[in-house]
Amino acid sequence: MRYDDLVLPDTPVCRTALEVATRYHSPSLLNHSIRAYVWAAAYAQERDIAFDAELLWVSSMLHDIGLTAEFDSHTVPFEEAGGHVAWAFCAGAGWPVERRVRAAEVIIRHMWDEVPLEEDPEGHLLELSTGMDISGRRTEDIPAGLREEVLRRHPRLEIAKEFAACVADQGARKPSSLAGGFVSSGIAERIARNPLDA
Repeated sequence: MRYDDLVLPDTPVCRTALEVATRYHSPSLLNHSIRAYVWAAAYAQERDIAFDAELLWVSSMLHDIGLTAEFDSHTVPFEEAGGHVAWAFCAGAGWPVERRVRAAEVIIRHMWDEVPLEEDPEGHLLELSTGMDISGRRTEDIPAGLREEVLRRHPRLEIAKEFAACVADQGARKPSSLAGGFVSSGIAERIARNPLDA
C-alpha cells in the first residue's frame, strides 16, 4: 500500500479543517493529526472497513485542538474541549446537527480504551490510529512501506516530547480526566518506547 492509494478527502470543509489545524497546532501536532488520519484510513482500507472520510479527516485535524493554548479548557478534559470546538466548526461549515454531534463524539472517544467498530467506525479508527501514533500500540498493523513514506512526508519532529508534556500538564490540572489516568498508568514510558521513533 502507498500513500497515493488512500482516500484523502478534498472537500471545502476538509481544506478548512486543515487550515485551522495548521493555524493553531505546532508543526509536530499538525503532522500527528495528519498521520492519525492516514494510519486510520490505511487500517480501514486493508480490512474493508467502511467509513466517512470527510468526518474522519475533520475529526483527525481537530482531535487535539483542546491541547492548544487558545482552546485549552480549565474546566473540561482536552478531548471534550476539542469536541466543542469541532461542533462549532462544523456548525460554521453548515453541517446538520447530527453530523456536528458525530464529529464531537469521534473526538471525545479517541481517548477511550476502545471504541466498538460496529457502533462508531470513525471513532474506532481514530482511537486506534492515535494510539498507534502516540504510544506505539499496534504499529505492526501499519504496512511497512506506507509507514516509511508517511514518516518522510509528515515527520514526527518533537511529538514524543511535546505530547508527553501536554498530557502531563493536563493530568496535573485535571487528575480525574482520562489524561490523568494515562499519566498514572505510565503513558510517558509508552511514548518514549514508540517503535515509530526507533
